[in-house]
Amino acid sequence: MEWWEALLLIFGGTAAGLINAVAGGGSTLTVPLLVLAGVPGNNANGSNRVGILTSNAAAATAFRKLGVRGLSKSLPVLAPIVAGSLIGAFAITSLTDDTFERVFGLVMLPIIFLSIRKPKVKLDAEPWPIPMTVGVFFTVGLYGGAVQAGVGLVMLAALTRAGYDLISANNIKVVANLTLTAVVLPIFIVQGKVEWLPALILAAGLTTGGWIGAHAAVKGGERLIRGGMIVSALILSGSLLGLY
Repeated sequence: MEWWEALLLIFGGTAAGLINAVAGGGSTLTVPLLVLAGVPGNNANGSNRVGILTSNAAAATAFRKLGVRGLSKSLPVLAPIVAGSLIGAFAITSLTDDTFERVFGLVMLPIIFLSIRKPKVKLDAEPWPIPMTVGVFFTVGLYGGAVQAGVGLVMLAALTRAGYDLISANNIKVVANLTLTAVVLPIFIVQGKVEWLPALILAAGLTTGGWIGAHAAVKGGERLIRGGMIVSALILSGSLLGLY
């Protein structure tokens, strides 16, 4: 690995960790950065999970120290997320690297749309029926296990539309994403889809950004970071799709 590739992963990982803690979608940056650093597509998807695990752990710790709680509220969504994530992880590893990179580039487009449309918080929303809750978060887990990129935004949108305030939803999202990643990472490791040197370098940046981002989320620094993510994701999506 070249020195500039390591710097790219460190600084890109820090930015992505901020984005993940504040809103979600940081993997739309980190997976393409791993590809640009020479990691094949499916291995980039697996290697990215190492940093996602550590950064969400850092963000969850920071939220807790800042007095934001979410573990008890996250329990009803964790079971369907875990079940869906296992299926998604096994399915995605069957794709070739070229196919994964094309799929990933296409998937980023609706994720960018979610980034632009800030979730509306419905404080008076009625709780979803149990079958709907299970179905929605099973689908979220399926997607997160397969691709990961933008799953935080999807979780955030679902949680806020279910009536959670944005800060609580952010914390629940972090706990759920941490659980999802802890479940699927061993699948990628066993199947040889993790390249440890770039994964650990990226993880250092993601963890730093996750800690800082949790503080930014509580203090309301969401708009600026979300805007930066949109611009970066558009550029990197075009690169993966071969538009320039």
